[in-house]
Amino acid sequence: MTESLTVRQNPDIKYLGKLLGDVIRSYGGEELYKRTEYIRSTSVDRHRGLADADAIDPGLDALSLDETLAFVRGFMLFSLLANLAEDRQGVAAEKGATVVEAIELLASEGVDRDAILSLLDEALIAPVLTAHPTEVRRKSIIDHKSHIAELLLMKDAGETETPQGDVLDAAIMRQIALLWQTRPLRRERLFVTDEVQISQSYMKDVFLPVLPRLYAKWERELGARLPSFLKLNSWIGGDRDGNPFVDADAMEEALSRAAETVVGYYLMRIHALGAELSISTELTEVPEAVLALAETSGDDALSRKDEPYRRALSGIYARLSATHLKLCGHVPGRPSPIAAKAYDNPQQLREELVILAHGLKSAGKGVFATSGALGRLIRTVELFGFHLATLDMRQNSKVHERVVAELLKQAGVEPDYLALDETDRVKLLRAELGNNRPLASPWISYSEETAKELSIIRAAAEAHRKYGPEVITNYNISNGESVSDILEVYVLLMETGLYHAPIDNTSAPSCPVMAVPLFETVADLENAPDVMTDFFAIPEMHALAKGRGHQEVMIGYSDSNKDGGYLTSTWSLFKASDALTPIFADSGIKMQLFHGRGGAVGRGGGSAFGAIKAQPKGTVAGRIRITEQG
Repeated sequence: MTESLTVRQNPDIKYLGKLLGDVIRSYGGEELYKRTEYIRSTSVDRHRGLADADAIDPGLDALSLDETLAFVRGFMLFSLLANLAEDRQGVAAEKGATVVEAIELLASEGVDRDAILSLLDEALIAPVLTAHPTEVRRKSIIDHKSHIAELLLMKDAGETETPQGDVLDAAIMRQIALLWQTRPLRRERLFVTDEVQISQSYMKDVFLPVLPRLYAKWERELGARLPSFLKLNSWIGGDRDGNPFVDADAMEEALSRAAETVVGYYLMRIHALGAELSISTELTEVPEAVLALAETSGDDALSRKDEPYRRALSGIYARLSATHLKLCGHVPGRPSPIAAKAYDNPQQLREELVILAHGLKSAGKGVFATSGALGRLIRTVELFGFHLATLDMRQNSKVHERVVAELLKQAGVEPDYLALDETDRVKLLRAELGNNRPLASPWISYSEETAKELSIIRAAAEAHRKYGPEVITNYNISNGESVSDILEVYVLLMETGLYHAPIDNTSAPSCPVMAVPLFETVADLENAPDVMTDFFAIPEMHALAKGRGHQEVMIGYSDSNKDGGYLTSTWSLFKASDALTPIFADSGIKMQLFHGRGGAVGRGGGSAFGAIKAQPKGTVAGRIRITEQG
């Protein structure tokens, strides 16, 4: 296992392959190592045309069952390590991969920094973590791989030892040995709570610390503070299309876990800042706003009487501790001894942190001009709020049809909604959306499907009240085929007060959750322009999108690739995004594209950016969301 099967060599692959070979020799024995090396070397020769197809057979035939299993495990781990190495090398090797290189490239095409900053003012790039109920890799395997990546970064920096004093090479080999001895596949199926736990691990270990550092780096390179255009979304706990285990309880569990993760992270960072900001009023001037915050903190310790930043942070910590109790139902691991009022929203937390940041900057003689840990924490609050990741809801349009049909029938409005044609459906739904009267009644028993759908929409409304408006902003409609598919979602959202009809003809409807049609199959993609044309032709829907500032459409997902194949799917995605461009332009609505994951969809991402480039000025703001496999 000393070199890659690829022609072009990657030094990390060679290094990790050698360590893996040493682990196989140590734990599998010299004989297994030699047999594995024989098969590997003959495979390389065959790949290079130096050996025929029969050369590899004697090695495979000589393996016992136990040796075969060990052999497969060895090459599974080699693939895992090779992917890790290629991920590390790929971005650095790609021309224009850094922000500086991108700016230089744009400058060569006549785009200056002001134009870039103007675009970013209205841009949105949102990676979306999707649910994977069929994921079979264990979290332990993922954790060991992540630890190896961290150790390799230390090695890149010229370190020879870990912070704990271990030799780096030995520490990396130890992680590979642990991989060799760890069962790679889970034996039980994943449930929603398992998916939530795995996603929280990624968010806590990767997104929370890394995104604020990226922003700090970009700001240094661009020379200006950037808007929070890169944010995190998730489907885990909200995507119930095809997953019967996603219900109101699952959604509430996902949101509560997310709040516990992000508020717990804030508490940890505030505690660290309190240890750092030991500034004394006896040695420097402190702005009145900071002193006022310290006075209302509830921290009356004599040892900190002259340390207003620490006292203010004690008060912030106490309010966060109360917020943790309010949102998660229990106190944090390190509760505050100070009784305090919980924050109503993350903006209140940000405002208090900004007071401290301005105080440091005004008295710092330039030393605190850069953001530092406090600036990164402010950015973290802007990005993640109290919800961590904005949760998308998703359900199939056929489910919505059945639920709305039952509600209309039980309310005595329409006995057979499903028998209506599209024109009559739209007319009826518009009439329902013209008032704020709910259809559902607490004195009527509904089918299990309808009751479940109503409960999860009610949970979404409660989440808005509890976590704020950014907690759920999109409701994706699988197999969006018509305007009625979009209107049905707004009728359901009206049941919980999320959709508000205008009270007179001079105002527009409002809804903090946007219904997003998913044009998935090749036929849906071809029909997308007509659907959106008809949608914008409805005055109240045009007003709703105009008031929001944009309308999202999701193009592609796994079905477009399954339905038409790779080439047809990719071409259909391009044509759909290209055809939607003038429709949004004519409507004066900015288009936000959501590219789905899977095969051709992900690789066809260029069509989304192509649509942005083709948009007339002012009709699009670089708004792109893409699922994590895209």
